[in-house]
Amino acid sequence: MTRLARRVDADVLILGGIDYDLRNAALAALADGIGGYPHRFQSRPNRGLQTGLDADGDGRMGEPEDAQGFGRFAGADGLAVISKHPLGGSRFDDFSTLRWTELADNLALADVEQGQRLSTTAHWALSVSAPGAGEVDLLIWHAAPPVFDGPDDRNGRRNHDEAAFWAWYLEGADPDRPVILAGLANLDVVDGDGRPEAMRRLLGHPRLQDPEPASAGGVRSAEADGGKNASHRGDPALDTVDWPDDARGPGNLRVDFILPDRRFEVLDAGVLWPSENGPLLKDVMAASRHRIVWMDLRLRTPNDPA
Repeated sequence: MTRLARRVDADVLILGGIDYDLRNAALAALADGIGGYPHRFQSRPNRGLQTGLDADGDGRMGEPEDAQGFGRFAGADGLAVISKHPLGGSRFDDFSTLRWTELADNLALADVEQGQRLSTTAHWALSVSAPGAGEVDLLIWHAAPPVFDGPDDRNGRRNHDEAAFWAWYLEGADPDRPVILAGLANLDVVDGDGRPEAMRRLLGHPRLQDPEPASAGGVRSAEADGGKNASHRGDPALDTVDWPDDARGPGNLRVDFILPDRRFEVLDAGVLWPSENGPLLKDVMAASRHRIVWMDLRLRTPNDPA
């Protein structure tokens, strides 16, 4: 992971699947190992935070499935941000405590407990002071997978609403503050399981743009693996995760997104997924099933040509 982070050399890195501890010791060790990221942010995720309820209705309490978000201990698999530039200058809004039933037009089942939070992991609006752009608001989340449930589609409904939250947020967001929506939606709007309507609204939102970062490695992987990938309708170049393509998994999908404000000019974008065998591909595969999605952005000024 550290070698990949150094190679990408991003101004801001959003990290998923990193455990939270009270003093952020794990995050500090990781950031120090990468080097060059003096600004760090992490807050306690909902994963592993017990509800005190039998959330999955199996007659037992205190299991990972009974937490606000699936986790074997409080703080498991959280989110973090490391940056070369200051974070949280004038904005840090943590929406992670919002109850699921409080979201307008939610798809929560009638028997969802009032204490159940919407966020599986977190929903943050966190500002970063970017050179030449002033403060930019990062809108960050990591949603539940829309599977591993029963015929009531509890996880599918929650996954949908975790994306729908951002459409609601953008309705009232300050139009003068540039935003970048980034996170693990855990949903492919073309292939795989789930309810894609809310994510499709974000992809087509008038305030956002989808530069469609791509890789040659995604194409090669889909061709080599076959299996479920052969039946997918989406462009494999856009895939961001290499999941099993047999009966155990859905195959390669596009589930990780960066959607910048339309005021940004996209200078370059891609998915770090090499097509050729070698040390870099080995590092990529060892780091995670998810591939790094990256963008090089420049905020347009009023003097830029139309």
